[in-house]
Amino acid sequence: MELGLYTFADANPNPSRSKGAEAAERLKHLIEEIELADQVGLDVFGLGEHHRPDYAASAPAVVLAAAAVKTRNIRLTSAVTVLSSDDPVRVFQQFSTLDLISNGRAEIMAGRGSFIESFPLFGYNLEDYDQLFEEKLDLLLALRDSELVEWKGELRAPINGRGVYPRPLQDTLPLWVAVGGTPQSAARAGALGLPVALAIIGGEPRRFAPLFDLYREAARRAGQDQSKLKTSINVHGFIADTTAAAADQFYGPQAEVMNRIGRERGWGPTNRAHFDMSRGPNGALFVGDPEVVAEKIIAHHALFKNDRFLLQMAIGLMPHAEIMRGIELYGTKVAPIVRKALTDSSEEAKATA
Repeated sequence: MELGLYTFADANPNPSRSKGAEAAERLKHLIEEIELADQVGLDVFGLGEHHRPDYAASAPAVVLAAAAVKTRNIRLTSAVTVLSSDDPVRVFQQFSTLDLISNGRAEIMAGRGSFIESFPLFGYNLEDYDQLFEEKLDLLLALRDSELVEWKGELRAPINGRGVYPRPLQDTLPLWVAVGGTPQSAARAGALGLPVALAIIGGEPRRFAPLFDLYREAARRAGQDQSKLKTSINVHGFIADTTAAAADQFYGPQAEVMNRIGRERGWGPTNRAHFDMSRGPNGALFVGDPEVVAEKIIAHHALFKNDRFLLQMAIGLMPHAEIMRGIELYGTKVAPIVRKALTDSSEEAKATA
């Protein structure tokens, strides 16, 4: 199983200095975080696209390209690209360019987006929300699979035998579909034979496990190669030297973000009691010392059989030094425990087969 991180590059929406200076510092710190994640041996780093004052990454491919020249091995992916409000041609070109710069480490994680600011910003109608994603995903797949493209849809001008360049270094640029718990989205990804990334930010994770069963069944019905299916769970969490420190450091920034978003969406406020319950064995938060977090990752792998695990630690106004320490512990302490446990269990399975 691949282990990695993702972030939205949270920034202070009301800084005491200029918003430009605030974003510049956040992106500087973000590059340092990606560089450290590579150095400590993590497998993947994802960066989400947003168009709000509380996030500094509206152009993930640009930031990931900057990180590419400072890293050697870590895979670099969007998390997510809001495909519905972007042009698939430009998305493909940007990530093909990233693939060339990174020597074949680029990926796209495409989704409909958890916020809607990009739709009016780029002139799209929210009434076309579902159709936009379906059409643009179809076009992106056509661009990925053929140098010369013949494509026609209803919401975008057709492409008649045009070539799209540059082509990526990888034979097939990896394309994941991000889902947020909707069965139809999981089934669509399975029918297309695409890897699926499931965001779990609340409730009991085990309730989401049937979505992967649905995904695999949809792939089987569509005649997709089961061996090529991949799954990821993307969660919130934090790692510190002690579980108490992890909880105390993470609660404030994470609660502030969840409450801010909750006010926009009509959710009730969160509190410390709810947070502490969520970081228990059955909750959605992966918060604790390295052993606690590793054990929870291993337990959920047994439940989901996921190929990838992505942790969002840099949420809200987490201090950069604490994030860096969390990344260090993730790579040097958590990852070895998880990898050994999964290797040992795999060897046991082979021995009894």
